[in-house]
Amino acid sequence: MNTYFQPVALNKAYRLLNHGPTVLVSASHAGVDNVMAAAWACALDFDPPKLTVVLDKSAHTRQLVEGSGWLVIQLPTVAQARLTHQVGTQSLADQPDKLAHSGVQLFRVEGYPAPLVSDCSAWLMCRVIEEPHNQTTYDLFIAEVVAAWADTRVFQAGHWHFEQADPALRSLHYVAGGHFYAIGEPVVIDGQAKE
Repeated sequence: MNTYFQPVALNKAYRLLNHGPTVLVSASHAGVDNVMAAAWACALDFDPPKLTVVLDKSAHTRQLVEGSGWLVIQLPTVAQARLTHQVGTQSLADQPDKLAHSGVQLFRVEGYPAPLVSDCSAWLMCRVIEEPHNQTTYDLFIAEVVAAWADTRVFQAGHWHFEQADPALRSLHYVAGGHFYAIGEPVVIDGQAKE
């Protein structure tokens, strides 16, 4: 396993999503793994940490999430822009070798049912909180984060440090039509305590 893959305290897990990155959603059910890209994911609560993500009814990954009750939200890097676009525009229903074709490599953490995507900068293992009305009407899933990890080259002591890392490790922010931005330079307000 990657030596940079380290646990993140759950009370800091919301910080992994606060900057609005594009995410990869992975899930597994009945022996099938899949990964999709999602632009609409958001931290929701601190304790216990929760998040929301929109999973369209047409997404095969959604079926796996509904079947298993688990998903992983992970943050792809600039180096994974092509992979992210491919898993966001291809369907497992149409292309059974979607993951291999896109270059996705999965790994698992003992004790958790959903697979994680290698080489991301952060991962949040989540148990779905059943909200049938929201899921059916708005495609909105609410999930509790039960474990989190980050790449210590870009996230340490509860904070992102993109400006000190290789630019290939920066997070992606989707606009449309295969157009992404990478997170930019920090703007720090003088005199503000950093916890």
